[in-house]
Amino acid sequence: MKEKHTPKTNSRRSFLKTTALATAGISIIPRHVMSGRGFLAPSDKLVVAGIGVGGKGESDINSFYQSGKADIGFLCDVDKRRAANSIARFPKAKFYTDYREMLEKEAKNIDAVSISTPDHGHAVQALAAMELGKPVYVQKPLTHDIYEARQLTEAAEKYKVVTQMGNQGASGDGVRKMREWYDADLIGKVHTVYVWTDRPVWPQGIPWPKGKTTAVPEGLDWDLWLNTAPYKNYIEGLVPFNWRGWWDYGTGALGDMGCHLIEAPYRVLGLGHPKDVQCSVGSVYVDEFKRGYFPESCPPSSHAVMTFPKTEKTDEDVTLHWMDGGIKPKRPEELGPNETFGDGGNGVLFIGDKGKMMCGTYGRNPRLLPTSKTDEVNVAEKYDRVPGGEEGHYAQWVEGAIAGYGKKELSSPFEIAGPLTETLLIANLAIRGYDVRNEQKHANGDVFYNYPGRDIKMLWDSENMRVTNFDEANQFVRREYRDGWKLS
Repeated sequence: MKEKHTPKTNSRRSFLKTTALATAGISIIPRHVMSGRGFLAPSDKLVVAGIGVGGKGESDINSFYQSGKADIGFLCDVDKRRAANSIARFPKAKFYTDYREMLEKEAKNIDAVSISTPDHGHAVQALAAMELGKPVYVQKPLTHDIYEARQLTEAAEKYKVVTQMGNQGASGDGVRKMREWYDADLIGKVHTVYVWTDRPVWPQGIPWPKGKTTAVPEGLDWDLWLNTAPYKNYIEGLVPFNWRGWWDYGTGALGDMGCHLIEAPYRVLGLGHPKDVQCSVGSVYVDEFKRGYFPESCPPSSHAVMTFPKTEKTDEDVTLHWMDGGIKPKRPEELGPNETFGDGGNGVLFIGDKGKMMCGTYGRNPRLLPTSKTDEVNVAEKYDRVPGGEEGHYAQWVEGAIAGYGKKELSSPFEIAGPLTETLLIANLAIRGYDVRNEQKHANGDVFYNYPGRDIKMLWDSENMRVTNFDEANQFVRREYRDGWKLS
């Protein structure tokens, strides 16, 4: 029997009604209070509030602080155990459990907000800060749903706030070098791209644990952790990492690594939204000839194929293959037998009509094929490098937030990160559609199922955000939030 549960509300009215309140005696004063918005004194620092400050969130706020241009003024986490290191590192920062309370009470004391929480909370948390005019840094993937990604992309322009997604490879030198090679016509016009990862490195393709409900650990606010997701009783092993493999909270291997890996072809080729997607997924058999059916869990492996319309940088449509779960494409003939393909676990291969090039995670270690060509070419730099490369991604956002909207170029603002996130989530539509099933009965009354989302190509209408030839998949474009939660 489920616990009786009364959800907490995140209505905009209740959220905004106390934003005028300021906390007395705060230790860190935001720059806009000291000098007014739009004016930057040499001693000013950006006061950052972190939502989700354990794990990756901990490293994110540390990186902002290490830029020398930011102070960490506020910490927010639903799990005080995970937040312990950040609380110790920034003892002057005020701690909150509920981000809504923090933004209500501290709106005038916060300059910018960093969000590093499970995927299902990104959109509501980011939009709440953006509506207050706060610059936001949001971990990848930008959102859990396609609809949410579109909303945040539009909100960035509407509210004129500085934004950055946490795919730090976008600030690395590797993607810029590949753009320069491609623009110099070293591999001709690309028509096919392969992208692969060794993820998932957490459980997937498994049933939701039954009868394993345990007490919520002290220090964890389980209701706030769930936020927009359907209410379920707490189970062990979900928090803090394995949520990635469950569709209610995560977006699987694509959500984890897609923004890091697909970013390279997206930028090099100037890709937009795909026009169609198809997939195959790995299966788990639970008995002889009996395939397990676990629609709540992401599959153990998948291969999605997307077609992108011709761009200014291609002569024809581009076919992009995504492979996860350890599946890789055939090694290119130009690669030596003992040379590493990609970076071993992950990689990207571009195939043009004159040659090929590849790279590893974050666009690192770009190489022309055969690799001997890499040292033979000398192409002039035409794209500005980000100081510090990947690690400079954090300082870039801090500096952009200080400068103000439109004053500084960023590597992954939502105008880029939003469509990129939509792209990988469109691939997830096909993967999730694979498990859509309809119950039918034989003449003798025996039940059987058909799976109309398998072995088809889904056609995507980007403008209207919908699959045009398989309506059942559209339920995953925009999920239904739990009562009390909405994307305002």
